[in-house]
Amino acid sequence: MRKSARIAALAASGLLAVTSLTACANDAASTASSGSGSKGDGKGEKVKIMVGGLDKVIYMPAMLTQRLGYFDAEGLDVELLSEPAGVQAETALVSGQVQGAVGFYDHTLDLQTKGKHVESVVQFSHAPGEVEIVSNKAAKDIGSPKDFKGKKLGITGLGSSTDFLTKYLAVKNGVQVSEFSPVAVGAGPTFVSALQKGSIDAGMTTDPTVATVVQKNLGQVLVDMRTPQGSQDALGGPYPSSSLYMQTDWVDSHKDTVQKLVNAFVKTLKWMSTHSANEIAAKMPADYSQGNQTLYASAIKSTLPMFTTDGVMPQNGPETVEKVLKAFNPNIKNATIDLDKTYTTEFAKKAAG
Repeated sequence: MRKSARIAALAASGLLAVTSLTACANDAASTASSGSGSKGDGKGEKVKIMVGGLDKVIYMPAMLTQRLGYFDAEGLDVELLSEPAGVQAETALVSGQVQGAVGFYDHTLDLQTKGKHVESVVQFSHAPGEVEIVSNKAAKDIGSPKDFKGKKLGITGLGSSTDFLTKYLAVKNGVQVSEFSPVAVGAGPTFVSALQKGSIDAGMTTDPTVATVVQKNLGQVLVDMRTPQGSQDALGGPYPSSSLYMQTDWVDSHKDTVQKLVNAFVKTLKWMSTHSANEIAAKMPADYSQGNQTLYASAIKSTLPMFTTDGVMPQNGPETVEKVLKAFNPNIKNATIDLDKTYTTEFAKKAAG
């Protein structure tokens, strides 16, 4: 039952490597899937899932579940698709192009204010997994989010979770959203290029992009939200981020399929909790490491603390997300959000049991 509560680095040695990684991930996305059922064989319902960046470590459970064969084990025919930003995955979901989206839970609150009812059915994480990186050129002027005023700050896309979190960090530290310039630069090579060229002074991104920037000595970590403690320090509580969310009507009419999906993802989360970053990296597509498996495993290791082990929404997590969004989003600030309708623990608890 729904719980009541109020609430990548891929790190190749160069930019070309990051470019290759993203191309590889998108190629993988176009063919990814095929559980034990395939089109027309009657062995399980076809499910399309859009991921807000299939090669991002924060969304690693999507590809890893496929690589471990857990979709197959549940008799599912799952097709994984990829978009560079979570907000684009959200758009694909609400337009009916896909049945599920792997992206940040915060989209469920934002969509509710727009009359769209979606819910997280399995929660991958209890921290954002995001990092605010400042370029070496701007480091002398940006020592904390208090210095965001007048700066160009990179985000994956307008309306994305990186956009939300950047605005919150600014407002929390006394900088109004009108006092800095958000710049949509995506992730991976486009983020690295923007930082390198000075198109942005700082920006929010995830691994493997974080490791690439640090390795290339282009920037340094300003705010690290890859761990529960980092989330607590920056946001004041657990921040459930990466999740599989779906339209509520579809969930209610396809409970058996949803349960199988959640079973598969919970198996993956448990597997991740008992295996090393090196072992996890070895299971991912070979091209993700671009010949630097050590650095790629290091990126995974840095991000592993963000993941849950059971897929259940963390206690007080939805309230933290609501608090963050209300700080800068006028639509949410003036709306009454029914948090109970933004997630369900029904499937995760059953899978864990």
